[in-house]
Amino acid sequence: MEERNLTIADIAQELGVSKTTVSRAMSGKGRIGEETRKRVQEYVEAHHYSPNVVAKGLAQNKTFNLGLVLPGDYNIVELPFFQKCMMGISRTASAAGYDVLLSVVTADKITQLERAVMNRKIDGAILTRTLTDDAPMRYLQENGVPFVAIGSTDDTRAVQIDNDHRGACRELTGKLLDSGIQSLALIGGREEYMVTGNRLRGFEDAFAERPGWDGSRQIFLDIDEEREVEKIVERLLEEQIACIVCMDDFLCGCVLNVMQMRQIEVPEQVQVVSFYDSSMLANRTPAVTSIRFDVEELGKKACGMLLRMLDGEEAEGRILLGYEVRMRESTKI
Repeated sequence: MEERNLTIADIAQELGVSKTTVSRAMSGKGRIGEETRKRVQEYVEAHHYSPNVVAKGLAQNKTFNLGLVLPGDYNIVELPFFQKCMMGISRTASAAGYDVLLSVVTADKITQLERAVMNRKIDGAILTRTLTDDAPMRYLQENGVPFVAIGSTDDTRAVQIDNDHRGACRELTGKLLDSGIQSLALIGGREEYMVTGNRLRGFEDAFAERPGWDGSRQIFLDIDEEREVEKIVERLLEEQIACIVCMDDFLCGCVLNVMQMRQIEVPEQVQVVSFYDSSMLANRTPAVTSIRFDVEELGKKACGMLLRMLDGEEAEGRILLGYEVRMRESTKI
């Protein structure tokens, strides 16, 4: 018997059991004696049997595809985040016998996701960005598609996993305040992104925990273009700001470019901080004080949660992963 053509029927005939018994032994589900289960599994391993994924999907009413929903409006600096996240998801999915199908969406156009769901191409989905008004999440809920959101949401029905952005930003901002800084400016991205709100709350938490701090702070949100950053930084330099805090590495890169262009020394004249770390910031001169999150682990955990949901297990409503504050040369602390 050629192993490449081995079927469940062949295994059943060879071992003198029913095809149902073989299926139960391989899936680990259903009642079957331990001795029989072991005999089937040993035979399968010895002959390197792998069930046909199409037949397996039809039998279990599954596609063995997971939908990975990516934002179509990301900037180039965000690409490493999504790459690392995808790597964690793909490795976890592959180990479980699943493939990953990409759907690119924007806040007002989710056609690719709709097509994947309507054509029954996916068993579940992973969202890689959460919004204050989240059309992809709403669509998945309305159509009964299991999903996990990477990021936070106020919708308690959604299973979500995120880094502890609020706690991390509170800790880093607190270190700045405790070092004696008397004037800070925060530059942040779009308020429609849930992560923006979480980072802002962490920033504000640090001040709330230090009611005696009597310095000044400014906040600029919905900034996503380099020219906007330039105007803000030029104004802050005229005001002799002590520290500029950026919500992400794109904004931080823009700030550092202005500093270089204006020949402003960091941290001697102005300190610079980012609420998100990347290799781009670590390789700048000076290296930037920032917060490191394990993005690949975030992807692995999200995929693992979805796979357990697809197996009928209960999933925790919300999980927060840790972080590491990295103090570097861009601050005087």
